[in-house]
Amino acid sequence: MRIGLFGGSFDPVHLGHLILAEQCREQARLDEVWWIPTAVSPLKQQGPVASDRQRLEMLELAVAGHSAFRVVDVELKRGGTSYTVETLETFRQEYPDREFFLLLGSDSLASFARWRDPSRICDLATPLVYARPDASIAWNSLSPFVAPEQLREFAELAIESRLIDISSSDLRERIRQGKSIRYLVPRAVEQYITHHKLYVE
Repeated sequence: MRIGLFGGSFDPVHLGHLILAEQCREQARLDEVWWIPTAVSPLKQQGPVASDRQRLEMLELAVAGHSAFRVVDVELKRGGTSYTVETLETFRQEYPDREFFLLLGSDSLASFARWRDPSRICDLATPLVYARPDASIAWNSLSPFVAPEQLREFAELAIESRLIDISSSDLRERIRQGKSIRYLVPRAVEQYITHHKLYVE
């Protein structure tokens, strides 16, 4: 079984996330995509604005009805700083018969050397890298951690993405300014944000 792992703050989750996950699922022939909200990202100075529970509930609303999408709260339950390698080790122990793919943006790949134990990450999961149409993928970021033939295999799996230019930080700013986020997030997520008065301050 081929499982894509999509980690992030998802603060809030938006349509760009959903479109990307679906493109990865289709192009890489993934059986499932597991959405993994981080507790605390080691590379972000500020933590999430919404609570763990709120981000989890928004994700569940966003993926509802998609049989191949699943929300997994392993990092929220573990708490503290979320390290990808620890999550992958957990999954490898619990699901030894599954093949894992790590969804990565080209911007994340550029900082991959700063992640904890990059070599082990590449042993545990295949990076599934996507980039904006006008951006290149810095495959040399992986060169110190994998053999050349493995790097070529990763490059052959690169996702041709039609990314929509939406960011969670821009959405939070729009909400603070009283602007609409209609058609930028799923309707159920928009209603959740309004009901809970998220991101207004």
